[in-house]
Amino acid sequence: MTAPRLHADGVTLAYDQRVISRGLSAEIPDGSFTVIVGPNACGKSTLLRSFSRLLKPSAGSVVLDGKAIDRYKPKEVARTIGLLPQTSVAPEGITVADLVARGRYPHQNLIRQWSSTDEAALWAAMEATNVQSLATRQLDELSGGQRQRVWVAMALAQETPILLLDEPTTYLDIAHQIDLLDLFAHLHREGNTIVAVLHDLNHAARYATNLIVMKDGEVVTTGAPRDIVTAELVSDVFGLSCLVIDDPVSHTPLVIPKSGQWQD
Repeated sequence: MTAPRLHADGVTLAYDQRVISRGLSAEIPDGSFTVIVGPNACGKSTLLRSFSRLLKPSAGSVVLDGKAIDRYKPKEVARTIGLLPQTSVAPEGITVADLVARGRYPHQNLIRQWSSTDEAALWAAMEATNVQSLATRQLDELSGGQRQRVWVAMALAQETPILLLDEPTTYLDIAHQIDLLDLFAHLHREGNTIVAVLHDLNHAARYATNLIVMKDGEVVTTGAPRDIVTAELVSDVFGLSCLVIDDPVSHTPLVIPKSGQWQD
């Protein structure tokens, strides 16, 4: 079987001397909507950072298209993998259009400067995230939800076949969370490989085609949500007593917590 374009082989991931994961392997199926889930501080975002080349493994390797990702030049990776990090900092006073335009940086060099292709990608990304009317506004004038959509637009403007999203729905209300997840699902249907870290297990189960479930820096299991999400798994990984039923809308697993008077 051919290995997927992006995978981690026996990686040890650490910050200074603090080891988060040791000997971890994980695959991102090509064309999947993969969601990484698990309790706080289990290594979800750390794994995603290694996939983006932001964190170099101290052992093992992250492989992109058959070659260790750290052997590529940064711009080469950025033309294949887009990243929406947990926290993003923009220059003071930058406008929405100027920030989104920065997503085109990997496609430019001394010879190839801003072009009609870049302009088209810029506006397509803003239209997809519904921020085109904010183009001339300064980022620091916007609400938290609007700013998040602008950061997503910048990642989309990069036009990469693989998109990594670290907690993309943070700070958004429920309506904007669903709008954004619907957008990612649309991108997935268009052929993109999407990899996201999500805290909401029900959102993960509804939107993902593939789950990576982590605990204590290790991968507990992987697979389609309807194949692996059970009350036993939720209890083991999250320490939560629950029922898992069929979601009446999406027909995916729906986790119903049990607590207090509702306990058996």
